[in-house]
Amino acid sequence: MKFSFFHLMPYPYLPDDFDTRYESSALTYPNANFDPKLGASLYSRYLDELEYADQLGFDGVAVNEHHQSAYGLMPSPNLMAAALTRRTSQARIMVLGNAIAIRGNPLRVAEEIAMLDLMSGGRVDSGFVRGIGWEYFAHSVNPTKSRSRFDEAHDLIVKAWTSEEMFSWYGANYEYRYVNIWPRPVQSPHPPVYIPGAGSTETMKFCALHRYTYMSVYAPTRIVRRWFDGYRQAASDLGYVADPEKIAFSVPVYVADTDARAHAEARPALEWLYHRGLKQTPQMVTPPGYMSPGSLRGVLMSGMRGFAGASYEDLLAAGQAVVGSPSSVAARLRSLYAELGGFGQLIGLFAIGPSTHEQVTRSAELFATEVMPELRPLGVAEDGPPA
Repeated sequence: MKFSFFHLMPYPYLPDDFDTRYESSALTYPNANFDPKLGASLYSRYLDELEYADQLGFDGVAVNEHHQSAYGLMPSPNLMAAALTRRTSQARIMVLGNAIAIRGNPLRVAEEIAMLDLMSGGRVDSGFVRGIGWEYFAHSVNPTKSRSRFDEAHDLIVKAWTSEEMFSWYGANYEYRYVNIWPRPVQSPHPPVYIPGAGSTETMKFCALHRYTYMSVYAPTRIVRRWFDGYRQAASDLGYVADPEKIAFSVPVYVADTDARAHAEARPALEWLYHRGLKQTPQMVTPPGYMSPGSLRGVLMSGMRGFAGASYEDLLAAGQAVVGSPSSVAARLRSLYAELGGFGQLIGLFAIGPSTHEQVTRSAELFATEVMPELRPLGVAEDGPPA
């Protein structure tokens, strides 16, 4: 099992009347509520936390992309990754990921990831995401073209990374007379690719076809199991067994010295994340045309709903967060491992909403020193060593 420390870099200072006054923490939430002085302090603190995770022995430190949102202050995860190349030494630097479908110039992503790979000595993992629904509104991109733009941007980026000769590209969405990137990435044939999935059958099949890592987003365990099984079935249809390491389970994690303290501290943090940070209207999450009819039908049949009505107890019971003492967290993750049919990577969100720096670093310390050694043997293929 591999373990990563994932950061959303949230802006936790929402007003007291947020719940009744605003319908979302993104897109329409006025940026007058953002204090640049507090924001500057948060960036410094959040980079410190990611760097500390590297010192603690996490296998990866992970960042991602969101726009016009208090949920995550990283419109450019590559900037954060660049800072981490100089202040970390062991952990993989995981960009999970660049929203290539809303980019007007995906070739810039190929160039920046190649630079990061060189700057880090070949430690970069490159995630590709389509972007959340509200980000299509924010960038004035037609959501019905989401899949087409994503697929073409992906193919262009990978060819740019791997081609040793100049080529031209004339596609349905992008045109380049000359593609000849300098520099090229150090990893061969290119940095490992991660694709977060939220139930789209196309994404499962895409990951299986390219043998990329399929990563879950936050959802109840029964639904994540459907996603993982879908990916495993897609791999089987192609004639191979998906390696455990190619299945990544992402979940908020909070560890404290005792169960009682962990629950007392985690409750407000998780309620902020699921009730405020992720507060959205349905049309902003899944605008018309964003998902294919088949994938949308699967999501609706799964019973997946918003998080607003879920209590703290509901979230824990559904496996949408793991909270407790080190022994309790280890036991719960073992249980989730079995319920999900296994996975080879755990991508934990330790900096949750309004958690303090001291709470985040203590949680990470306890996890690294007492939980990771217990769970490390999990995720090993039955017929041999880790994939």
